[in-house]
Amino acid sequence: MKNIIDLNNKTILVTGASDGIGKQTSKLVSELGGRVILVGRNEEKLSNTLSELVGEGHAAYAFDLKQLDRIDLFIADIVKAHGALDGLVHCAGESQVRPLKMCSPDFMKDIFDINYFAFVELVRAYSKKKNNNGGSIVVMSSVGSKSGDKGKIAYTSSKAAVDGAVRTLAKELAEKNIRVNSVVAGMIKTGIYDRYIEKNGEEAMKNNVLSRQYLGVGEVDDVSNAIVYLLSNAAKFITGTGMVVDGGRLS
Repeated sequence: MKNIIDLNNKTILVTGASDGIGKQTSKLVSELGGRVILVGRNEEKLSNTLSELVGEGHAAYAFDLKQLDRIDLFIADIVKAHGALDGLVHCAGESQVRPLKMCSPDFMKDIFDINYFAFVELVRAYSKKKNNNGGSIVVMSSVGSKSGDKGKIAYTSSKAAVDGAVRTLAKELAEKNIRVNSVVAGMIKTGIYDRYIEKNGEEAMKNNVLSRQYLGVGEVDDVSNAIVYLLSNAAKFITGTGMVVDGGRLS
């Protein structure tokens, strides 16, 4: 049987690789034959992810992506050490619930720095001859970019900005053979899910989320499967779009 999702000999950089969707995506890329460059802030967790990868040639780098002015040099050093990249996945991100009256400009910028500005800087660095004749870039978005919730103006705005950037970047980078897409995820069993349950309880999850997301709460596999598809040549005709993986929430 032909495997249409083949990442053999491809080098993929994954941010937020120490946990959740980033970790699972890294493991899946390695299982499909790819080499993974893990990026995250927690060195111990990155080492744990690295130990679970299949194959050889992987590497891990502890780096704070909020250091926006260092991202370009950081990517250059990685390419110098490991060769040109074939793909980039930005899973790193932050989500905090805070009402409008508490959303200071500094707070908003803090969320945008990791969710949006770091993504744009990563793409800018990747596109500057640090890729292997093009490739695929995938960024995590959210149903919040299309359907807001109380107290999440910073998070949902940052994800809406990401989706807007994807459409523009796809057009600008097409001449370099670089595809850019997002994955628009619903509620997934990650830290965000755990914090929601801790704060609001199971009943609130049922009434406020699962009443709309009628296929239930997603698993990290549901998202990582979509990401590796977009990374692969099987998705070579897909760019500038958001792949919705939301259990029906936006339908």
